[in-house]
Amino acid sequence: MAGLPRTTRPHPHVLLGLLVLPCFPLLLCLRPVEMAPTASTSSAPAVDGGTDEAAAAAAALLALLQRVQSAALRALGPDGFDPKLYVDLPLLPTADARAAAAALPAAPSPADLDAYLARYFGAVGSDLVPAGPRDFRPDPPGFLPRVGSREARAWALQVHALWKNLTRRVAKDVEERPDRHTLLPLRHSAVVPGSRFREVYYWDSYWVVRGLLVSKMYETAKDIVLNLVELVGKYGFVPNGARSYYTNRSQPPLLSSMVLEVYMATGDVEFVRCVFHSLLKEHSFWMSEVHNVVIMDNHGQVHNLARYQARWNKPRPESATIDEELASKVNSTAAKEKLYQEIASTAESGWDFSSRWMRNSTDMTTLTTTCILPVDLNTFIFKMERDIADFAILIGDNATSEKFLEASKARRIAIDSILWNSDMEQWLDYWLPTDRGCQGVYQWKSNSQNRNIFASNFVPLWLNAHHLGSVQFADPAKSERVMASLQASGLLHPAGIATSLTNTSQQWDFPNGWAPLQHLIAEGLLHSGSKEAAKLAEDIATRWVRTNYATYKATGTMHEKYDVEACGKFGGGGEYKPQTGFGWSNGVVLSFLEEFGWAEDKEIICS
Repeated sequence: MAGLPRTTRPHPHVLLGLLVLPCFPLLLCLRPVEMAPTASTSSAPAVDGGTDEAAAAAAALLALLQRVQSAALRALGPDGFDPKLYVDLPLLPTADARAAAAALPAAPSPADLDAYLARYFGAVGSDLVPAGPRDFRPDPPGFLPRVGSREARAWALQVHALWKNLTRRVAKDVEERPDRHTLLPLRHSAVVPGSRFREVYYWDSYWVVRGLLVSKMYETAKDIVLNLVELVGKYGFVPNGARSYYTNRSQPPLLSSMVLEVYMATGDVEFVRCVFHSLLKEHSFWMSEVHNVVIMDNHGQVHNLARYQARWNKPRPESATIDEELASKVNSTAAKEKLYQEIASTAESGWDFSSRWMRNSTDMTTLTTTCILPVDLNTFIFKMERDIADFAILIGDNATSEKFLEASKARRIAIDSILWNSDMEQWLDYWLPTDRGCQGVYQWKSNSQNRNIFASNFVPLWLNAHHLGSVQFADPAKSERVMASLQASGLLHPAGIATSLTNTSQQWDFPNGWAPLQHLIAEGLLHSGSKEAAKLAEDIATRWVRTNYATYKATGTMHEKYDVEACGKFGGGGEYKPQTGFGWSNGVVLSFLEEFGWAEDKEIICS
């Protein structure tokens, strides 16, 4: 039987009268220091606070590390080469950046490279300190009460224990000497995804928070949110990740959703009050002209929808050698700069990379992300607007609540007017014409909807799980039509939902399935009000849990992504090796086991 609806948890308006203790010192309720976001696509990445001199020193370090990255590629060759490793290196306390720059060999041998790195740089990841979470308990009271299977429960406790391995604190030297690190200082404990992803990532953190709440680790979940809130204070938005080279772009905006999850689990109104200003600030970032697009429908009504657009037109520092190789396929400087911006904007989407963003699915140089109105991004911003409206009521700000309730209503109309396709019973990305530079007011055209099928076409169902009033985003009848469309789409496979139907060797395409997409769609189906949709949701969750379990038993690790063609296979493709750890996979498995349970006699092995 499907799990109880999440809306049975305490309603925010009901909890207004609860006595709650502040979760952190009152000082944090002060508004964070304002800093202007990076202003142009040609500027260097923003760096953490401080003087112009400190910013220049941090930028100089990043430039040096990119030179080291290029030298390492020449020394080691492309096989097994990870460019990100070199821009994560911290400068040793005894080393001088200018001396390190002067000493870098132009064409080092592997031995020369090793000697150079040992002389000037600390080990990668050494500026992050393992930190056992203070609220971790091996078998927390109330953990997964609906899991009756001993085998499933034993494994769930092993996944739960992984939070200890993934929790970090940023070393003090990062704050004291930011010119020696690309890592950004964070005051609170952090949970990293795992493997090469040594730092905090934005949208990963939503599913990490979901898993931590299942694990009853409320304080660690709050710490994650507080770190992101402080980044909003410094940059005006949440960067892609907690590195200086990520501050030219964001990621799918789920901060308000993290706040809501923490609040629903703890009833902590003071926590909401203290982070509220940062949610308004983040919303302003996504409503700025960088991201906002104006489009007129066939009835003459004007709508505002959002797109991804990074403020960056150079190679991504963490993948500079890869980006430079791709850009060698285009000729002019302007074309290269445009391609670099499209690459960074695709990274902002979280779907890096996918045929979803390409005019030609076999050619990465045809990325056109900045001219696409994505279904999922606008879903997340709608959710943000509804969350802010409800939080404003909670803290007694009725005027702000009314403003954001109206904004969410307008975005809902826009999503259904511009992105909904009644023939396919799906929401479709909308492609703007590229000959206008994706600026100005556009006239909606039906043939500009992308009719290719992606898992993102079904993400708006997720809003069914989070309506705090009486109105669902998609009523049961519409949800059932969308469910039927999903069942006929070709995306459902033995081990879960595929990301697309096209195998391009990109990691956000077939046959890979990703934990966030399984969770968003299954949770939306579960709370649609349809019994048939709830059954499908449980079936998707069962397939996903089984493939995670089988792969864990075979490899001893949780994986970043999975091959949905067969149970027990992890995914591949993309610009780096498959990663393990893994924050959001752990969070989704724990969330599925909490939401759906696992009966004592239900097999968890692959059938």
